[in-house]
Amino acid sequence: MIYISTRGYRSKTAAEICNYLINNDIFNIELSGGLYDKNMLRNLMQFKNIICFQPHNYFPPPKTPFVFNLASLDENISKQSINHAIKTIQLSKDLNCSRYSFHAGFLLDPKVNELGKRISNRFINDRSEGIKRFLNNIYTISKKAEELNISLLIENNVLSAENYKEFSADPLLMTTPEESVYILENTPDNVNMLIDVAHLKVSSNTLGYAAVDMLQACDPWIKAYHFSDNDGLSDSNDTFDEKAWFWPFIKHDLDYYSIEVYNINIKEVKKLISLVKTKLNHKVAID
Repeated sequence: MIYISTRGYRSKTAAEICNYLINNDIFNIELSGGLYDKNMLRNLMQFKNIICFQPHNYFPPPKTPFVFNLASLDENISKQSINHAIKTIQLSKDLNCSRYSFHAGFLLDPKVNELGKRISNRFINDRSEGIKRFLNNIYTISKKAEELNISLLIENNVLSAENYKEFSADPLLMTTPEESVYILENTPDNVNMLIDVAHLKVSSNTLGYAAVDMLQACDPWIKAYHFSDNDGLSDSNDTFDEKAWFWPFIKHDLDYYSIEVYNINIKEVKKLISLVKTKLNHKVAID
């Protein structure tokens, strides 16, 4: 399936976005962000037999925002993150989805308004302790996922040049091939990976490794992709074309490809869907 992410429509609720996309003949939707809606489940259930949903990361958005971080050493944030993941795993089941995807953890707890931007310098947790907490929390949520026959996908983080300079270190998990492999080798069988090619472009440029190294090292676990582009310095969710760097390395036989390009009109969205279909050569199940 080729999905359109709701994160490109942050000023609307998920139900409002669904109505808008359906009216434009788009029926594969990745639920990722949007406005809080106290009747979210009821409002989404009306689309259950019309839309193919894919819940992702910080969805459903809670009434009181917090930074979802399964590697947090803060007990309250760690517990909130576990509860959020379990809630979304149940939502996945309710919406007839087979997966829940989420971001790798952080070695600090950013403020809500810092996500995707410059993070102010502060204490970074010990890397080994952060990885240990992340793996323990993944084990906890994977048990619930297994009960409901839901698979989990971890998305690689994005380390911008600005944040690397600010910290003189990497405060994020799964920005490198080596660490990604280590984490994936130590998670349950129902846990795999979602590669965000734009995150990878930035992180590999910041840390000085070849992006293809991540794709090759993590190949056994890659089950999904997020598509967008940028200048290699920060994650800007720009559009992409037929000459984008990642096309030669993409698997063509998966059923989860999501377009995460923001600030474009619906005509441009449809052009990107068509481009992805063409590049995948119709080897993936698409509607």
